[in-house]
Amino acid sequence: MTEMNATEATEKKSLNFIEQAVENDLKEGKNGGRVQTRFPPEPNGYLHIGHAKAICLDFGIAARYGGVCNLRFDDTNPTKEDMEYVEAIKEDIQWLGFQWGNEYYASDYFQQLWDFAINLIKEGKAYIDEQTSEQIAEQKGTPTQPGTESPYRNRPIEESLDLFQRMNSGEIEEGKMVLRAKIDMASPNMHFRDPIIYRVVKTPHHRTGDKWKAYPMYDFAHGQSDYFEGVTHSLCTLEFVPHRPLYDLFVDWVKEEKDLDDNRPRQYEFNKLNLNYTLMSKRNLLILVKEGLVNGWDDPRMPTICGFRRRGYSPESIHKFVNKIGYTTYDALNDFALLESAVREDLNSRATRVSAVINPVKLIITNYPEGQVEEMEAINNPEDPTAGTHNIEFSRELWIERDDFMEDAPKKYFRMTPGQEVRLKSAYIVKCTGCKKDEEGNITEVYCEYDPDSKTGMPGSNRKIKGTIHWVSCAHCLPAEVRLYDRLWKVENPRDEMAAIREAKNCDALEAMKEMINPDSLKVLSHCYVEKFLAEAKPLDYLQFQRIGYFNVDKDSTPDHLVFNRTVSLKDTWSKINK
Repeated sequence: MTEMNATEATEKKSLNFIEQAVENDLKEGKNGGRVQTRFPPEPNGYLHIGHAKAICLDFGIAARYGGVCNLRFDDTNPTKEDMEYVEAIKEDIQWLGFQWGNEYYASDYFQQLWDFAINLIKEGKAYIDEQTSEQIAEQKGTPTQPGTESPYRNRPIEESLDLFQRMNSGEIEEGKMVLRAKIDMASPNMHFRDPIIYRVVKTPHHRTGDKWKAYPMYDFAHGQSDYFEGVTHSLCTLEFVPHRPLYDLFVDWVKEEKDLDDNRPRQYEFNKLNLNYTLMSKRNLLILVKEGLVNGWDDPRMPTICGFRRRGYSPESIHKFVNKIGYTTYDALNDFALLESAVREDLNSRATRVSAVINPVKLIITNYPEGQVEEMEAINNPEDPTAGTHNIEFSRELWIERDDFMEDAPKKYFRMTPGQEVRLKSAYIVKCTGCKKDEEGNITEVYCEYDPDSKTGMPGSNRKIKGTIHWVSCAHCLPAEVRLYDRLWKVENPRDEMAAIREAKNCDALEAMKEMINPDSLKVLSHCYVEKFLAEAKPLDYLQFQRIGYFNVDKDSTPDHLVFNRTVSLKDTWSKINK
């Protein structure tokens, strides 16, 4: 094999199955050699981490093959949709680093879809059914038994045309009539058994107002919208596999009507992103928000993209995670720890190292001159030589972590304990001399002495010391609130667990959720201290509180009340705790 062929083989092997399909389509000259994708969210909620996988694929495929990815809002259900969600979706996509070619809405095509439906009625391919939804469902049959035809299936074309007009005029109440495609009630594909393609909805639409009362169903609107726009590759999740024949049929029907060449969208399906300890259904997320179980759609415990953003995840970390799990044709449950590991990998390279003490106890260096203040140089990011340094003040009285002192310590305890030396990070080596307690036995102060010749960078600083702890100067730090976020659910598979609880206790989703929520998903620490360097930190700045974890500035933070969110701990402690 030549060097060029070896390179080509390696690149081919690295392609996922959808990229391979796209390359095959291009080689065969389909769609004139174009690649055009679309991301089609319904504006009925905020995007979650599962949507991020689809976004990376839709936009990534277009970018890789010199095409365009459009944003199209599937706004065919006015009862659940809102412009608030439209704007939030656009913000999330742009934050992830993508920009759509054109912005479309399914409602842009309502007139074309209506005209298409009229023609289907005229051609005997659609009819008005006046049965209840329960009757229609019962007549569908089962996967092994054919359905039975509606008594309205062969009603006169003129009658169906008249009733269809009345469905949109406001004369017909919701649920009284639907338009069904006339396909095959004996088809082994249940979706071919005369699917409903229009229903009555009298709620005003967020874009078209009261113009329409009859609205197309998703299966009817989706493929035609792809076709009208010139989409070449319609990328969907695996639940749409059985829908694909219907998708293709409707495209065939609209193509016959248009009598155009075979420029058609081709649907390919990939696996959803499923995470343990996560519930991603928009319906259930809406319950959490409305019932106050979380603090809004962007609560950092939510699996929404805006929630992860507020928590301190970077767009690059989400890309890294999506690349790690890849795209397949089978569903799997991914470990949340894998997402967190991707976040750590990314933030390690970009987060600024700072000192913060979240559970403080005072350390007094008894032989350090009173009133003296030194500025110690702190490296901003050891992984990035270009990140520079900043100064942190050092003085006689410091705050240290309470967990970094133990009066009666075990043999392998290498932090602060009486008689033992420890290094204060970027500063001096000190030896603990004792502590002070209150009447209840709580430690209020720790005492030590420093070695003046052991300052970091001085010749005397090379003495081997096993323990290093961080600190902030009591007189030069800022008070802060620190929010420690953890997983919202205490069960690994909340979706299945919720179903089991509801069945066992005959309760609603809300009550089941309350049983599964992790009571320790948020801990608010009010008496924390951070170095003055953080006075200028802005929301979404990426920070590492040394020896504690990755943090960012919350949107609630003000100059007078600093608030920091824990993004992720430095190491995966959850897996060990929950083994």
